[in-house]
Amino acid sequence: MSDIFQEVDEEVRRDKALEFWKKHQNLIIAAAALIVLATGGYRFYENRKIAAEQAAGAAFQQALALDRDGKVGDAQTALAALAANAPHGYLTLARLAGAAVQSKTDPKGALAVYDALAADRSIGSLFQDAAKLRGALLRLDLGDAAAAKAAFEALAAPTGAYRFTARLALGVIAIDANDYVEAGRQLDLIAADPEAPAAEKRSAESLFGLVAANRPAK
Repeated sequence: MSDIFQEVDEEVRRDKALEFWKKHQNLIIAAAALIVLATGGYRFYENRKIAAEQAAGAAFQQALALDRDGKVGDAQTALAALAANAPHGYLTLARLAGAAVQSKTDPKGALAVYDALAADRSIGSLFQDAAKLRGALLRLDLGDAAAAKAAFEALAAPTGAYRFTARLALGVIAIDANDYVEAGRQLDLIAADPEAPAAEKRSAESLFGLVAANRPAK
């Protein structure tokens, strides 16, 4: 007897399922198609994004190679094209590299680019600080030690990503100003910091002899 009731129950379920399918089949098919299209579209977008980043990376390396070969004009043109059309990360790199190339022939124009990048919050704090550092170094090359020093002091904050390079630059500025006490202080900050990269520590150590020879005895 229970088998009969089970068969009737299954029949009712099949009828309800068939009725539900007939009533909503268009909606179900449309939803399934939408899922398939969305998945395919996302994969297409990801593939296009990866391809664009790979192409931008290759173009960026080619532009740097042009600069190394002394083809400054061609390098600037290539980097300008990247800065206009590349994905966001390479766009910022292209602007930074373009300013570096431009500094060889138009340092003041390059400085304006660095300052614009330093003020552009959309590129992120790390890229902003990189632009501030390059701008400070260029100001130092142009003989504006006071402006360069102010920029390096800001970058030398304890949590700054470029604090070691900034402190090394401040040490060099102090040596040029015959302020060997300040130079020693900046170099000591590098030498005593366990997080300081080996290159910066070596540079600091190479300057210690000059500082020690000229620093007044306590």
